[in-house]
Amino acid sequence: MLAFILRDAEKIVCAVIFLAMTGLGFANVVVRYGTNYSLAATEELLTNGFLLLTVFGAAIAARRGEHLAVTLVADALPRPLARAVFVLALGLSLALLALSAWFSWQVLVNQIDNGMRSYGLGLPAWYYQAAVPFGFALVLLRMLQHALETGRGAPVPQAVPDV
Repeated sequence: MLAFILRDAEKIVCAVIFLAMTGLGFANVVVRYGTNYSLAATEELLTNGFLLLTVFGAAIAARRGEHLAVTLVADALPRPLARAVFVLALGLSLALLALSAWFSWQVLVNQIDNGMRSYGLGLPAWYYQAAVPFGFALVLLRMLQHALETGRGAPVPQAVPDV
């Protein structure tokens, strides 16, 4: 059971977020058509839910090696050069993800320090930001995990990773 959770944590997170967003959106539509009023706070929750869904969905794609990639150049190169391009692209992608995790961590710390509040519910803004640095770190780990598995098992990487 623990192996499943560690292997598929981002799938579980995405499923829970998507289910909550669907319920919240449905409730907003019912209230809007039933009372001619809107649940204003749902916009804030749904917007931040989309952010989390995107980051954790990117971790799923990274684990599967399904990020968008332009392989025209890499496919035309000889095997050793194609591997070099793959490694270069992987290194640049990992650097970008590490910087994204670090900068989103800095945003989180800044939001905690300055006491910023959300516009709809008045919650501390960092509540919404808290999972983002960990999401980027998870994408980085899943991309590295896929690259290591590809390097061990596949003779030539078929796609250059792209974030």
